[in-house]
Order: sequence, then structure tokens, then C-alpha cells
Amino acid sequence: MTVRLRQRFFVALTILFCIFPFTRVSADYSEHPEARQFIADMVKAHGMDESALTEIFRNTSRNEKVLDLIQRPAEKRLTWAGYRPIFVNEKRINAGVEFWQENEATLNKAQLRYGVPASIIVAIIGVETYYGRISGGHSAISALSTLAFDYPRRSKFFRSELEQFLLLVQENELNYAELEGSYAGAFGLPQFISSSYRNYAIDFDEDGEIDLWNSVEDAIGSVANYFYRHGWKNGQYVVEEAAYTTAAKGLITDSPKPVHSLSAMRSGGIYPKRKGNGKYTLLQLQAEEGAQYWIGHHNFYVITRYNHSNLYAMAVYQLSREIQSHKRKG
Repeated sequence: MTVRLRQRFFVALTILFCIFPFTRVSADYSEHPEARQFIADMVKAHGMDESALTEIFRNTSRNEKVLDLIQRPAEKRLTWAGYRPIFVNEKRINAGVEFWQENEATLNKAQLRYGVPASIIVAIIGVETYYGRISGGHSAISALSTLAFDYPRRSKFFRSELEQFLLLVQENELNYAELEGSYAGAFGLPQFISSSYRNYAIDFDEDGEIDLWNSVEDAIGSVANYFYRHGWKNGQYVVEEAAYTTAAKGLITDSPKPVHSLSAMRSGGIYPKRKGNGKYTLLQLQAEEGAQYWIGHHNFYVITRYNHSNLYAMAVYQLSREIQSHKRKG
């Protein structure tokens, strides 16, 4: 290489590091500083084998597609007008009716034991994976490692999920390299993240193991248990449409958490037809025909514990209603 070429090379290299000062050049995560610290923490906290963990991360690399997808989820990009048709449509409704008919005994058992309507359980699985048709297709270890070590904004959360994932793999003697799921590290028919799998998944078919990939019974029971454990109130309402008044402007919130009293709602000209547990939230969604206003009850908030999005909870609720209506007609 000539002197001039060397000068050009080092100038280009300097510019590159000025533009991308934190770009990691290693091909895998085994030597990533934060991964090395994570390995040390796992050894100390759980007695895991350092060499085995190093080998796992040596076979795990950064996933650029995951980083792209995590920054533009549908719940953030779309309004209700664009979000609703993805999940509340004839194909998914009909698939939900079919799923319900095929698994009616299990759904009835789950509803009776946990007090969660079969329609809600069916809708959750429908929104999450289209009844097993769409499961994500991303390597779980790659997605979680990428988000844990190369996504600073939520690295704390995803490091915790990576920890839970490795514990889940160890406890259930799973092959980490074969497990696939969403870009956010959720997997199985109901798309449980690792911490939810370890805390809320159950052996509903009583075969001695919990399998959210292949056991529809376990998936149904686990969804029901998840909602039960998050405070689902049997027989209480979820959400109802509201007739908006200008006086109610100060009640509108992006949060699904019910914080307004019945008297506060009435002072804003909003009159819930269902009293529920006495606390409400007022939501505004942008539909094709314009703004819609909805009164969220406690159970609406519980649905958002599955996915912290008003659009998601509304899609689950409306899909559940459509599936139930079509099933009755059929």
C-alpha cells in the first residue's frame, strides 16, 4: 500500500469511527463487554457454567432486523383506523370460531377455573399468533441478546428477559438454538415472554410438562391463568363507547389505567352505563370516520398487562366480541 493510499485509508477509518463511535466490530457476542459482564452475573447469581454461556454467545450475533422492528411497532406507527383491520377481519374471526369449536371443552374448563371468558382467551391467541399461523420466526437467543446488549433504551428490561430465558432453557432442558419467536423475544401460541412463561405458564393438559409451542391446552390454560393472576374481574365489563362532550377533554388520557371516579366522569358529561369497580379511564382512538371515545374499565386495563397498548387491548376486545357473535350465529 502506498503512502497516499495509507493516508486515505486512515482518514476513512477516522471518519467511520467519528460517525459510528460505538459500533462493535466483533462477529458474535462472546467478547462484547456487556455480554461478558452478563455472563459473570449469571455465574454468580445462578451458578451457571461460564464456558457454556460463552459458547452460547459465541454462536449468537447481532440481529439488525430486530433493532429495526423494535423501534417501529404497529402500536406506535398506526392509528386505530390502520390497526384494527389487521386483527379484526373476517379471516381472523372465522379462524377464531374454528379454534373455539375445536377446543371448546378446554376453553370451558379454563373459563370455569379462572373466570376469564373463553372469547377473551381465543382473541388473545388470535391476535398474538393467528392461532399458530404467525409465530415470529426470529431466533429467541439472538433477539434477546441484541436487545439486551445493543438497545440501550430498554437494555435493563431485555437483560432481565435474557436471564429468564436462559433459566427457562436450563429448567426445561430446551435447545436454545432451536427456539424462535417474535422480535421482542416472545414465543409459543400465546407469545409469552420468558418471565411470563416461568411465572404464569401452566401444565393445563396435565402431561407433566409445560409446552406453549405444541400444547393448545397448555396455551389456553396459561392465558387464562395470566389474566387471573393480573386481576381479571369475572363478570365485569371491559370497555364501552362514550358520547363525548367538550367538558370531558381533561379526562382523556393515553393511559389505560382507570383513575377517574364515577363523579369525575359525570362532571365531564360522561355517563358509564356499567359501574364496574367505580374507576374509569377515557380513551380517544382515531378511526376512519374520526375520533372515537371509549370508557375503559378495570378489565380493559388487565388486557393491557399482556401488551401495554390501548390499540392492542381494543383489538382483543373487539375480536372477542366478533368471534362470540359469529359462533352464536353458526
